Amino acid sequence: MTYNPKVQFIPARPPQRETRVGIYSRVSSNSTDQLNSLTSQISALTRMVASVPKLLLVDIYIDIASSKTGSSRKEFNRMLEDCKSRNLEIIITKNISRFGRDTVEVLEALHQLRLLGIRVIFEQENLDTADTDNDLMISIIESIAQAENESRSDNIKWGIKQKAAQGTSKLYNRKCYGYENDADGELIIKEEEAENVKLIFNLYLQGSSIIGIIKELESRGMKTPTGKDTWSKRTIDVMLSNEKYIGIVRLLDKGEHEVHYVSENNHPPIISKEKFQAVQAEKINRSNVVKGKNGSQRKSSKYSSKKK
Repeated sequence: MTYNPKVQFIPARPPQRETRVGIYSRVSSNSTDQLNSLTSQISALTRMVASVPKLLLVDIYIDIASSKTGSSRKEFNRMLEDCKSRNLEIIITKNISRFGRDTVEVLEALHQLRLLGIRVIFEQENLDTADTDNDLMISIIESIAQAENESRSDNIKWGIKQKAAQGTSKLYNRKCYGYENDADGELIIKEEEAENVKLIFNLYLQGSSIIGIIKELESRGMKTPTGKDTWSKRTIDVMLSNEKYIGIVRLLDKGEHEVHYVSENNHPPIISKEKFQAVQAEKINRSNVVKGKNGSQRKSSKYSSKKK
């Protein structure tokens, strides 16, 4: 080649090094819906990385919680080790809720990664730790976490209400003293305990006070619903008012709910409706508070807790 002093030769630029990227995803269970969601997340994030020049997808890290593994984050810890080994420079994840189980865990992880110089991108929130001030990032994460917790709470309440309305709620068959669940989860009578329930109702209608009933039960060596030797007044009082003993279950009947749901003949009764109503009338009769023209007043009762 003939040398020409008027021609300047510019050396070729060295190839630009590709930025090493890892994708992290987490699901809270191994249900079909969650696994389908996981597949969609990974597919979308993989396409996102491939669409940006000079990004190199190095690895994908996936944590799946299950009844066996619990809340193990084995893959997350492996990802941190790769960051410490400088095998990664950027971590991309779907959203903040997928990055950690709670706000504290997310912030701790981000602090570790910031110290290692690792950039984290939250695709859904459009957040990039490289472009966001640390204090602002903390504030954003805490705000998002609070909003997600409120939304999750609303979803749970909605789900409970829907199942109650459809009659599919497991709460309809939540057992109490005198009952147990069969193989299908339905309520059936537990005979030995049911006899004790009948005894409590009968003693009350025969004139025994709650203290008197407790003395009788303990003298017979009867264990409480939790297996203790000593019965409480509260336990007996609740049992005497429990509609479950006549086969009725009420859900969402607290004051904060607009409607509540009643399932009659939900399960076999232990006490007849007539006897149950008689006990409720007797409880009102024994009450030491009456309402008169001058407001509520106390009255004496022969069923004082000091008497049998």
